[in-house]
Amino acid sequence: MNAAAPPTPLTVRDAAARLGVTPRTLKYYEELGIVVPSRSEGRYRLYEAADLGKLARALRMRSLGFSLATITAMLQQPYEAPADGGRPHLSKASLKTLKATLAAQLEALDTRVAQVRAQLKEAAALQAQLRRDLDYVERRLAGEPVETALARRERAQGAAKA
Repeated sequence: MNAAAPPTPLTVRDAAARLGVTPRTLKYYEELGIVVPSRSEGRYRLYEAADLGKLARALRMRSLGFSLATITAMLQQPYEAPADGGRPHLSKASLKTLKATLAAQLEALDTRVAQVRAQLKEAAALQAQLRRDLDYVERRLAGEPVETALARRERAQGAAKA
Protein backbone atom coordinates (compact mmCIF):
# COMPACT_ATOMS: atom_id res chain seq x y z
CA MET A 1 0.00 0.00 0.00
CA ASN A 2 2.02 2.95 -1.24
CA ALA A 3 0.09 6.21 -1.08
CA ALA A 4 2.91 8.54 -2.16
CA ALA A 5 1.54 11.79 -3.53
CA PRO A 6 0.88 11.60 -7.26
CA PRO A 7 1.89 14.61 -9.35
CA THR A 8 -1.47 14.54 -11.13
CA PRO A 9 -4.84 13.11 -10.10
CA LEU A 10 -5.20 9.38 -10.63
CA THR A 11 -8.04 7.46 -12.24
CA VAL A 12 -9.87 4.87 -10.18
CA ARG A 13 -7.85 2.07 -11.81
CA ASP A 14 -4.51 3.77 -11.14
CA ALA A 15 -5.47 4.75 -7.59
CA ALA A 16 -6.62 1.20 -6.86
CA ALA A 17 -3.35 -0.21 -8.21
CA ARG A 18 -1.32 2.23 -6.12
CA LEU A 19 -3.25 1.25 -2.96
CA GLY A 20 -3.32 -2.48 -3.71
CA VAL A 21 -7.11 -2.79 -3.86
CA THR A 22 -9.74 -3.21 -6.55
CA PRO A 23 -11.49 -0.30 -8.25
CA ARG A 24 -14.74 -1.66 -6.76
CA THR A 25 -13.30 -1.17 -3.26
CA LEU A 26 -12.62 2.49 -3.98
CA LYS A 27 -16.12 2.95 -5.41
CA TYR A 28 -17.60 1.27 -2.32
CA TYR A 29 -15.59 3.52 -0.01
CA GLU A 30 -16.97 6.45 -2.00
CA GLU A 31 -20.52 5.14 -1.47
CA LEU A 32 -19.82 5.06 2.28
CA GLY A 33 -18.58 8.64 2.21
CA ILE A 34 -15.04 7.75 3.27
CA VAL A 35 -13.65 9.66 0.30
CA VAL A 36 -15.33 11.61 -2.49
CA PRO A 37 -13.00 12.02 -5.45
CA SER A 38 -13.28 14.88 -7.87
CA ARG A 39 -14.58 14.21 -11.38
CA SER A 40 -13.10 14.93 -14.77
CA GLU A 41 -15.08 16.66 -17.48
CA GLY A 42 -15.97 13.18 -18.72
CA ARG A 43 -17.24 12.31 -15.18
CA TYR A 44 -14.34 9.96 -14.43
CA ARG A 45 -13.25 9.73 -10.79
CA LEU A 46 -9.98 11.52 -10.09
CA TYR A 47 -8.08 10.85 -6.87
CA GLU A 48 -5.85 13.57 -5.44
CA ALA A 49 -3.00 13.03 -2.97
CA ALA A 50 -5.30 13.86 -0.02
CA ASP A 51 -7.81 11.25 -1.24
CA LEU A 52 -5.09 8.61 -1.43
CA GLY A 53 -3.91 9.49 2.07
CA LYS A 54 -7.41 9.17 3.46
CA LEU A 55 -7.94 5.87 1.65
CA ALA A 56 -4.61 4.55 2.91
CA ARG A 57 -5.65 5.42 6.49
CA ALA A 58 -9.01 3.69 5.95
CA LEU A 59 -7.32 0.58 4.57
CA ARG A 60 -4.88 0.48 7.51
CA MET A 61 -7.75 0.78 9.99
CA ARG A 62 -9.65 -1.96 8.13
CA SER A 63 -6.61 -4.24 8.34
CA LEU A 64 -6.56 -3.61 12.10
CA GLY A 65 -10.14 -4.88 12.35
CA PHE A 66 -12.11 -1.64 12.56
CA SER A 67 -15.60 -1.84 11.07
CA LEU A 68 -16.38 0.26 8.01
CA ALA A 69 -18.94 2.19 10.06
CA THR A 70 -16.27 3.06 12.63
CA ILE A 71 -13.77 3.98 9.93
CA THR A 72 -16.32 6.24 8.27
CA ALA A 73 -17.13 7.91 11.59
CA MET A 74 -13.46 8.38 12.43
CA LEU A 75 -12.48 9.80 9.06
CA GLN A 76 -15.38 12.25 9.07
CA GLN A 77 -14.05 13.81 12.27
CA PRO A 78 -11.71 16.79 11.89
CA TYR A 79 -8.06 16.37 12.82
CA GLU A 80 -6.07 18.95 14.75
CA ALA A 81 -2.52 19.75 13.75
CA PRO A 82 -0.39 20.34 16.84
CA ALA A 83 1.37 23.71 17.09
CA ASP A 84 4.71 21.94 17.46
CA GLY A 85 4.25 20.31 14.06
CA GLY A 86 3.64 16.85 15.51
CA ARG A 87 1.29 14.23 14.17
CA PRO A 88 -2.31 15.40 13.55
CA HIS A 89 -4.85 13.88 15.93
CA LEU A 90 -8.55 13.90 16.70
CA SER A 91 -9.78 16.76 18.85
CA LYS A 92 -11.50 16.13 22.21
CA ALA A 93 -14.85 16.96 20.61
CA SER A 94 -14.17 14.50 17.78
CA LEU A 95 -13.14 11.83 20.27
CA LYS A 96 -16.37 12.36 22.23
CA THR A 97 -18.41 12.03 19.03
CA LEU A 98 -16.49 8.91 18.10
CA LYS A 99 -16.97 7.48 21.60
CA ALA A 100 -20.74 7.92 21.30
CA THR A 101 -20.71 6.29 17.85
CA LEU A 102 -18.67 3.33 19.08
CA ALA A 103 -20.84 2.92 22.20
CA ALA A 104 -23.99 2.85 20.05
CA GLN A 105 -22.44 0.28 17.71
CA LEU A 106 -21.35 -1.84 20.68
CA GLU A 107 -24.84 -1.71 22.19
CA ALA A 108 -26.37 -2.76 18.87
CA LEU A 109 -23.88 -5.61 18.59
CA ASP A 110 -24.58 -6.74 22.18
CA THR A 111 -28.28 -6.86 21.33
CA ARG A 112 -27.56 -8.89 18.20
CA VAL A 113 -25.34 -11.31 20.14
CA ALA A 114 -28.16 -11.86 22.66
CA GLN A 115 -30.59 -12.54 19.79
CA VAL A 116 -28.20 -15.02 18.18
CA ARG A 117 -27.67 -16.80 21.50
CA ALA A 118 -31.43 -17.17 21.91
CA GLN A 119 -31.70 -18.51 18.36
CA LEU A 120 -28.88 -20.98 19.02
CA LYS A 121 -30.64 -22.19 22.16
CA GLU A 122 -33.86 -22.73 20.17
CA ALA A 123 -31.92 -24.48 17.40
CA ALA A 124 -30.22 -26.79 19.92
CA ALA A 125 -33.61 -27.73 21.40
CA LEU A 126 -35.00 -28.43 17.93
CA GLN A 127 -31.90 -30.44 17.06
CA ALA A 128 -32.37 -32.62 20.16
CA GLN A 129 -36.05 -33.14 19.31
CA LEU A 130 -35.20 -34.16 15.75
CA ARG A 131 -32.60 -36.63 17.01
CA ARG A 132 -35.20 -38.21 19.31
CA ASP A 133 -37.68 -38.36 16.41
CA LEU A 134 -35.07 -39.96 14.14
CA ASP A 135 -34.15 -42.48 16.83
CA TYR A 136 -37.85 -43.38 17.24
CA VAL A 137 -38.34 -43.86 13.49
CA GLU A 138 -35.16 -45.95 13.17
CA ARG A 139 -36.24 -48.19 16.07
CA ARG A 140 -39.70 -48.63 14.56
CA LEU A 141 -38.15 -49.52 11.19
CA ALA A 142 -35.95 -52.06 12.99
CA GLY A 143 -39.10 -53.74 14.31
CA GLU A 144 -39.28 -52.38 17.84
CA PRO A 145 -42.88 -52.33 19.14
CA VAL A 146 -44.63 -48.96 19.26
CA GLU A 147 -45.03 -48.99 23.05
CA THR A 148 -41.34 -49.78 23.65
CA ALA A 149 -40.15 -47.13 21.17
CA LEU A 150 -42.51 -44.51 22.63
CA ALA A 151 -41.41 -45.29 26.19
CA ARG A 152 -37.75 -44.98 25.17
CA ARG A 153 -38.51 -41.69 23.40
CA GLU A 154 -40.35 -40.30 26.45
CA ARG A 155 -37.43 -41.27 28.72
CA ALA A 156 -34.99 -39.54 26.34
CA GLN A 157 -37.22 -36.45 26.25
CA GLY A 158 -37.45 -36.40 30.06
CA ALA A 159 -33.67 -36.70 30.37
CA ALA A 160 -33.24 -33.81 27.92
CA LYS A 161 -35.46 -31.54 30.04
CA ALA A 162 -33.58 -32.39 33.26
